[in-house]
Amino acid sequence: MATPKFNRILLKLSGEALMGSQSYGIDTKVAEAAAKELKAVHELGIEIAIVVGGGNIFRGVSESAGNMDRAAADYIGMLATVMNAVVLQDALEQQNVYTRVMSAIDIPQLAEPFIRRRAVRHLEKKRVVIFAAGTGNPYFTTDSAAALRALEIQADVILKGTKVDGIYTADPVKDPSATRFEKITFQEVLEKRLNVMDASAISLCRDNDLPIMVFNMRENGNIAKAVCGDMSIGTLVTN
Repeated sequence: MATPKFNRILLKLSGEALMGSQSYGIDTKVAEAAAKELKAVHELGIEIAIVVGGGNIFRGVSESAGNMDRAAADYIGMLATVMNAVVLQDALEQQNVYTRVMSAIDIPQLAEPFIRRRAVRHLEKKRVVIFAAGTGNPYFTTDSAAALRALEIQADVILKGTKVDGIYTADPVKDPSATRFEKITFQEVLEKRLNVMDASAISLCRDNDLPIMVFNMRENGNIAKAVCGDMSIGTLVTN
């Protein structure tokens, strides 16, 4: 395998990625497969942090939220991310990878509270850290949480695992002529309104010069390839 390009990564994992082929909920086989991939990366000596979404269970801005108060709906979405984090923690620990869940909402029975210095210490001890409950604030997505936590722990890169192999000029499902960018700037992403991460997350990464690698999470071995800087599997967003 190629030499790892990054020492400390933050993986942004959508809730939908844990859904598999189901229409709702968590597919434990998908969580197990993700855990095996993460173990292979962990064995390279990489320090791994993860921000997991909750869209497979509940989204504050989805139809399932109906006419609920947005703040209340967002808090429910945060609880969904905690559920996903605990499932992923269990899958990783079944692979003998020591893992800690840190939540922005105080749920001591399930997770440690998020304390930046403690999170960094876990990473230095080669524990995988899963950040749950977003930023702990309504109106902020888990994309924003990923950018914020990555900066707080001084990650080298955000790896954004999606269901497509990078960023395209248009939706490749709807437009067969769409082409993939190998590299693109944060400014271009914002100006072209490309649906990578929300604008606040992109702006935060741009202002702090934190690169984002967008790749297909569904292909086996792609996390390790992304860590090694393989540009054939996705798109790199930088300044």
